[in-house]
Amino acid sequence: MALPEEPVPPAVPSCPLPGKICALPGDVVRGERPGSCCGMAMAGLRTAKYQLPEWHRRNARVYNRAYTVGEDSERDVAESKHLTKHAAACAQRAQEYSKTTLAQRLQDIHFWRVELQKEIMELDAETNLLAAQKLRLERTLDATEVPYGVVTDNLQCRERRQPPDLVIDEVERQLLKEADLIRNIRDLLKRTIIQATNQIRSNRIQKEFCELDWSDKVETYHIDDKCVTYNNDSTNIQFHPSSVKFEENASTPKTWAQFSHDNIYSAEQEKLASVQLRSLINNIIHDVSEDLRMQRAAVNEAFDNHCRELDDAKLRLEQHLEKILKDIGDEEANIVALKKAIRDKETHLKVAQTRLYDRSFRPNIELCKDEPQFRLVSEVEELTVFIEALKRKLMESEQCLKNLEETRMKLEKEIAVKANSIFIDREKCMTFRIRYPVDLEVASYKQ
Repeated sequence: MALPEEPVPPAVPSCPLPGKICALPGDVVRGERPGSCCGMAMAGLRTAKYQLPEWHRRNARVYNRAYTVGEDSERDVAESKHLTKHAAACAQRAQEYSKTTLAQRLQDIHFWRVELQKEIMELDAETNLLAAQKLRLERTLDATEVPYGVVTDNLQCRERRQPPDLVIDEVERQLLKEADLIRNIRDLLKRTIIQATNQIRSNRIQKEFCELDWSDKVETYHIDDKCVTYNNDSTNIQFHPSSVKFEENASTPKTWAQFSHDNIYSAEQEKLASVQLRSLINNIIHDVSEDLRMQRAAVNEAFDNHCRELDDAKLRLEQHLEKILKDIGDEEANIVALKKAIRDKETHLKVAQTRLYDRSFRPNIELCKDEPQFRLVSEVEELTVFIEALKRKLMESEQCLKNLEETRMKLEKEIAVKANSIFIDREKCMTFRIRYPVDLEVASYKQ
């Protein structure tokens, strides 16, 4: 730094008297007052020259100032070098640390990207498997049309039986049970198809969420990978002062990882639900096929038994007249016994219900669900079940008695009726049941 120049003293005019120091007006006295050269006429005038001590002092001040300024300059140069070196080292460390954090971030992004890609592939494969199971359900549903048509035809044919064979016998019960079973199977298959459709839609929606997250991860990975390659020699770097601020909608590392974790967790849940649904579909197809096969066997057995009964009844109608009379008496006694048993059980039921009713008036905390209360409720339930069973049995017995009485009065007519019934069951129904599919589970795989 340049020092200000010392003011140059003005030129000293020549003094008329040699050897004398002349003073100019306005000069300040410096050092010793010089002797007067002009007497009183020169009083008040000072010379422009410095005294020797003053000259030495001024030189000392100049030396000191120059030394001080030199020291300041040397210290400034040293501090500048130290600051430059320290700034360079810190900037290098900061850049290396940023590069390290970016590399670690790339690893994190790569991890979640791989996990998402794996989940997308697994969810897509699971969706395809579920779609194949849905197709099996649809084929199984189509395969139930033939059994339902056979059962409906059997029921319609048996409606043409003549009284008194036009009864709800075991064959008809089994046929009705079979019809209800097929309707329930069809309803179950339709509901399962809807469930599979919804699950496939959920799988695809969750797959789309994962794909969006995965595509964002891929784009972010390319961006951060490009950032890692930047250095001081890169040609495409420039100032971006506005990029220093944080975006208001920016996520945190925790929410960022939690977002992908939630997507993967939701995908796992959908995949698990899909796997469970596929297993359920397998079980449903197997179970309905087995149930229908068993019911078909039960109906066929009921037909066989009924036809044998009809044959035997047709051959032995005359021989059974006396036995029918005896059976009528036994059945009447049985009905009496059943009615008595019902009355007895109703009496027990009244006792139990009366106990419950009276116990309901227990005051305050005494209205306790104690062991007697549970036992009385259980007793009422058991008695109700027994009474209902006895009433059903009574109805069956009364119907049987009615059939016996009608049989006794119409033995000759019954032979023709039995022949007609045998023709319907054996020639019409059992012949048509040959079209019945063997196995629904096998049919679900057919094209």
